[in-house]
Amino acid sequence: MRTILHIIIKELLQLKRDPKMFVIILVAPVFQLVFLGYAVNMDVEKVPAVIFNQDNSKTSREFLEKFSGNRYFEFVAHVDNYGDLQSYIDNGTASLAIVIPNNFEKMIARNETADIQAIFDGSDGNKASITAGYLQKIVGEYSLNIINSQRAKTGNFFSPIGQITPEIRAWYNPELRTRVYMIPGIVGLLLSIITLILTSLAIVKEREIGTLEQIMVTPIKPIQLILGKLIPFALLGFAAVMVVLLAMNFIFGISPRGSITFLFATTLLYIISTLGLGLFVSTISKTQQQAMMLAIFVVLLPMTFLSGFAFPIENMPKIIQGITYIIPLRYFMTILRGIILKGAGFTELWFDVIMLLSIGVVVFSLSILRFKKRLD
Repeated sequence: MRTILHIIIKELLQLKRDPKMFVIILVAPVFQLVFLGYAVNMDVEKVPAVIFNQDNSKTSREFLEKFSGNRYFEFVAHVDNYGDLQSYIDNGTASLAIVIPNNFEKMIARNETADIQAIFDGSDGNKASITAGYLQKIVGEYSLNIINSQRAKTGNFFSPIGQITPEIRAWYNPELRTRVYMIPGIVGLLLSIITLILTSLAIVKEREIGTLEQIMVTPIKPIQLILGKLIPFALLGFAAVMVVLLAMNFIFGISPRGSITFLFATTLLYIISTLGLGLFVSTISKTQQQAMMLAIFVVLLPMTFLSGFAFPIENMPKIIQGITYIIPLRYFMTILRGIILKGAGFTELWFDVIMLLSIGVVVFSLSILRFKKRLD
């Protein structure tokens, strides 16, 4: 145990001699959290729209006021032909075009169905589908107001058929903001970067400058060397998580609703996986450049894409969904969002905890065996 402690102290002293490393580990994640927290936002709040009002009547203008008075839409231009309308969408100035037919007011006055045309820029499918939902909501409310107004004029308030009215309640994220969902995932992403990349680079650096061979000729067992090298990075990972959680609370007002103890316990399980992956990368890399490229492009990017951080796993092809079951970040993302946003505990997250533990033990064990083989 004393030997391991000496190696840990040696690693911490090396880090102390490089003040920039402490800035990278403890300060950079806060800036990354802020930048990603504000940048990773898929909410659609201002839709630039171009209007082609062929009717130009009082009724059509009142209808369009429902859009201009809504915080989701912004009129950028009024045109009088389809050519100008198309140019606004083609150059990206507008992502929605609303066309009002020339008989709009007359059809409403005759209690007939009045059609309008909505043209979306479908190059961004997610934004177009959200915008369509906003538009349908406004049109539906306007149609309901017309029906109620007509009933008031005739004095007929009787509805001939029953109706189903949903009472919508959004738990855990009442405003349905993307940022609230994404920020807990950023915690897991930053932890992956720190523990995975730093571990792989540090061990390769020892081999590159020749100090690893010097350590190997000393009476130190391989397991002692491995633990002494990895424990400091685990401690740095915990420190980074604490700093990021504090920043998440003060900057974005998001604090864990669940147990902090459970959160750090599951963080330890995930760190076991990332340290194991970093150790494995170090065994197949001869230079720090190789280790960096392998850690980022072979391990980190696939883990990020397949973890559900930004893309729902349920929308992936079946074969890709099968691959995600061996991605530790997938389970850690579920755990983070469950604890931070929902206040979930082991009862709700037991499957993800067991899977994370299992993957961590397997990856870490195989990496240790591979590293010991390289030492021998």
